[in-house]
Amino acid sequence: MPSPVRLLRALPLPWPQFLACTLRRLAGLRESTGPSQKPLPLCSVPCRVPAMTEEVAREALLSFVDSKCCYSSTVAGDLVIQELKQQTLCRYRLETFSESRISEWTFQPFTNHSVDGPQRGASPRLWDIKVQVPPMFQEDTRKFQVPHSSLVKECHKCHGRGRYKCSGCHGAGTVRCPSCCGAKRKAKQSRRCQLCAGSGRRRCSTCSGRGNKTCATCKGEKKLLHFIQLVIMWKNSLFEFVSEHRLNCPRELLAKAKGENLFKDENSVVYPIVDFPLRDISLASQRGIAEHSAALASRARVLQQRQTIELIPLTEVHYWYQGKTYVYYIYGTDHQVYAVDYPERYCCGCTVV
Repeated sequence: MPSPVRLLRALPLPWPQFLACTLRRLAGLRESTGPSQKPLPLCSVPCRVPAMTEEVAREALLSFVDSKCCYSSTVAGDLVIQELKQQTLCRYRLETFSESRISEWTFQPFTNHSVDGPQRGASPRLWDIKVQVPPMFQEDTRKFQVPHSSLVKECHKCHGRGRYKCSGCHGAGTVRCPSCCGAKRKAKQSRRCQLCAGSGRRRCSTCSGRGNKTCATCKGEKKLLHFIQLVIMWKNSLFEFVSEHRLNCPRELLAKAKGENLFKDENSVVYPIVDFPLRDISLASQRGIAEHSAALASRARVLQQRQTIELIPLTEVHYWYQGKTYVYYIYGTDHQVYAVDYPERYCCGCTVV
């Protein structure tokens, strides 16, 4: 079970100092960061993420504007930054890599090869069949033929004939001419129909004039090989939680943001995190593990679990431009930008985010 001792190895400072630093932030005691920066006294861990500066905030906006075809770069260069509200969030993730198996009857055309039927022994149970597991946390689906489950039957579609009567011409090989409707001449014309040469019939395009078609079920083989098919699905279930914040940046962006890894625990089974300074993270760990356990217990086997805690920096930037105040957000360690009301946009073809 993860403990303060294990978390200690992932931190850049001793656990007591880390805890004191976090509690100090929770209590609302701000460190001196200059007149333009006012980090919020929330669930933050300032000791791991560098403070945001006006220069970095402007560079992030310029990079964002350069990626948009209709955003004016003049605004990003001329705006006056008034305030930076910085906060560091904690994001908890739980991944559970599981394997589930189902069996189903299926068939394929029989091509006179050897049949692995019950006469060769009893079929193994589904979970006794050994297969190669894909890399952990990479989803995949594979299908296998269960040994000793095969048997040969007559094709149910063509009744063992390998072919069936064409539905387009009903076996005649020809259909009524679409030009003269079988009259051999067009209405009010004395000349014979040129499309059918006056016969009133055309070769059936469905069967190419043969009157029958190869059975699509048995591919003309007349027989089918029935067998039990094992379907194995490897799935990676994900549980995410982002700590509370007072800024208006969409949570879905924060869920996808790049963060700095603070803690990682990977094993065949992981246990809830305890004694983490932010109680919401500990509760999220307990809830995520319980949800995955309940969802997978009756239908899958858990192969591996991984839980992580990451620090996500978030900054709300207030700026002034041509007499008005605007806001944009910088989130993630790669300084992604979310700008809702950016001035001087010339078209609506770009996505805001």
